Amino acid sequence: MNHSVLDADAVWADVLAVRDHAPLVHSITNSVVTNYNANALLAMGAAPVMAHAHEEVRDMARLAQALVLNIGTLDPYWVASMKMAFEAGNERGIPVVLDPVGAGATAYRNATLRELLATGTPTVIRGNASEIMSVAGLAAATKGVESLATSDQAVDAARSLAQSAGCVVCVSGLVDHVLDAKGRWLALSNGHEWMTRVTGMGCSASALVGAFAAVQPDAWRATASAMAYFGVVGEWAAQKAQAAGAGVGMLQWRMLDGLQLMTREEFAARLKLDVRRA
Repeated sequence: MNHSVLDADAVWADVLAVRDHAPLVHSITNSVVTNYNANALLAMGAAPVMAHAHEEVRDMARLAQALVLNIGTLDPYWVASMKMAFEAGNERGIPVVLDPVGAGATAYRNATLRELLATGTPTVIRGNASEIMSVAGLAAATKGVESLATSDQAVDAARSLAQSAGCVVCVSGLVDHVLDAKGRWLALSNGHEWMTRVTGMGCSASALVGAFAAVQPDAWRATASAMAYFGVVGEWAAQKAQAAGAGVGMLQWRMLDGLQLMTREEFAARLKLDVRRA
């Protein structure tokens, strides 16, 4: 581990910053995960707001410390809301996190992403391997909104996208990769396979990236810290559920417990962080 770049102490400082400052995160997210994303932010110590009405979406984005846009369940009204919020967020200079759920699956999703990326520059793009490869302009196989590629296979696409878009790119999967236009690259190996069997995990990770980016001005570090914490909590939650003889239903709620109650000692003991390039 390269301690001069990022380590458990630095990540924990960002965790405490979220808990101390309780940033308001404005999420225009998909209808499948709205409740869980809000609870994840609350458990983390952040403050969620889920507003998409055209009459208030600009005003809400102007009040927030971060904006998260998630295209999971699209319709034209919500797309217009995202564009309005994106414009307002860019005007204020707050971090904007784009979660390109299902990118590459349909022409409508791809057209929506082109519209959003023409509206402004996101601070962070976070998605699974197929999504990142699709946004980067590569052909990528998907199964609905699920990736059929591994995160390792998407590293080159993520690096290219970070350069072309001028933002941080995070590829989530068995290993989470966080890259930026400066050439920084970090890999995280926590988490648990059960996290892929409950809806809203990736979307909640994007929401947390927004919360961390609101309090940590280095977007690459903020993204890495958010994904590191989320991965460790997911690993802990799955093990707690298994020890109780339970399944993914308990995992989902143990995640919220972990986001709220994880200690620095537990986190540091579990963290698997590898800086690939400084």
